[in-house]
Amino acid sequence: MTKKVLVPIADGTEEVEAVSLIDVLRRAGAEVTVASVDAQQISSSRDVRIVADCLLKDCADGIFDLIALPGGLPGAEHLRDSKELTRLLKEQKESGRLYGAICASPAVVLKHHGLLGTKQATAHPYFSDELDNRERIDMPVVVDGNCITSRGVGTALLFALKLVELLYEKEKAGEIAGQLVMQDY
Repeated sequence: MTKKVLVPIADGTEEVEAVSLIDVLRRAGAEVTVASVDAQQISSSRDVRIVADCLLKDCADGIFDLIALPGGLPGAEHLRDSKELTRLLKEQKESGRLYGAICASPAVVLKHHGLLGTKQATAHPYFSDELDNRERIDMPVVVDGNCITSRGVGTALLFALKLVELLYEKEKAGEIAGQLVMQDY
């Protein structure tokens, strides 16, 4: 069964995190929609140009099995300020469907909009003090219910593989890890 995934991006999005999510989830067979909250083409945090499949407003009525936010600044701030994305994330949480964020986005987006509460979470070390529950803050990936968070660029592939595992199964994540020559997954 094909899973539908939304990866929102914005000017200043961390490109390695965004592309890791998109690539790994597509390898797993997910139907990934890359939607920009800004313009169809964005300039990432290191000035790499990324072309979105669509603008967020054009897919904001969709239902997704997962919404996964890359980090980066000011990308995470642009994601935080999108009313459409905020609505989608709140609906995602309330429905019990998966949502996740990496790097700055757990603090800048999820915490800001009350989407973490007391959930265990992690974030980039620069932002981790902003999280209320820091019990597992040093973990590369933290799953608490339907919320998944991760630390940053160095954990992006682990984060993406955990999302594959949650969407599909551990064997599928292991298969993708093998393709990526990640021996320890």
